[in-house]
Amino acid sequence: MKAAWILCVALLAGCSASSPGVVTSSPAEPPLPKGDAYIPPAIVSGAADSTAPRPGSAGALYRYRFRQVAPSSDRFTFQDRELSFYFRPTPAALFMQVENRQDRPTWIDWERSSFDAPLGKTTKVAHATTLFADRFRPQSNTQIPGLQRYSDYLFPIDYLVDPGSSSEQLHRPLLPEDHAAPQYQDRQFGVSLTFLIEGQPRVYYFRYEIASVLPR
Repeated sequence: MKAAWILCVALLAGCSASSPGVVTSSPAEPPLPKGDAYIPPAIVSGAADSTAPRPGSAGALYRYRFRQVAPSSDRFTFQDRELSFYFRPTPAALFMQVENRQDRPTWIDWERSSFDAPLGKTTKVAHATTLFADRFRPQSNTQIPGLQRYSDYLFPIDYLVDPGSSSEQLHRPLLPEDHAAPQYQDRQFGVSLTFLIEGQPRVYYFRYEIASVLPR
């Protein structure tokens, strides 16, 4: 009986010694589940660009392929005497790089620009610095100095989501990557950007078609 009692005390002491005390570091995050077990978030913070050949979220159920239909370009580019454009459509947002080809400043007039959403609604344009509180406020013009480049991302301003007490830019992605994705096949979206060049407004219109939606 005494031996059994000693063994029990020893076992309890061993368990106590091996129990964790104060956790000083967070455990490693488990890997994302694959396939149908994972659905990308319906709300994103900002929009992180990607250099991957097929843009999209890690673990997305579907991937998109895009086509620039106006002005037509297989490289998502356009240029004239004043400006040079490069676009990268992604499910999160439409990424844009503009180069001012002249040695004088030009401005993007956000208040006179608009976004045609994939489901057909036309709204004002939101970009990297637009917050939920700015939905009904005038947005300041963005200057692009002479011979300089400017990068940004664009999406419909109606897609902004209230972040509560946070200062984050939360918004719905431009396109879903879950089971709703196939219904966007062949749909189009676009942006109309107004630039002030030597004090005169000039409108540039770009339109994109969803060429394919394929399961990963």
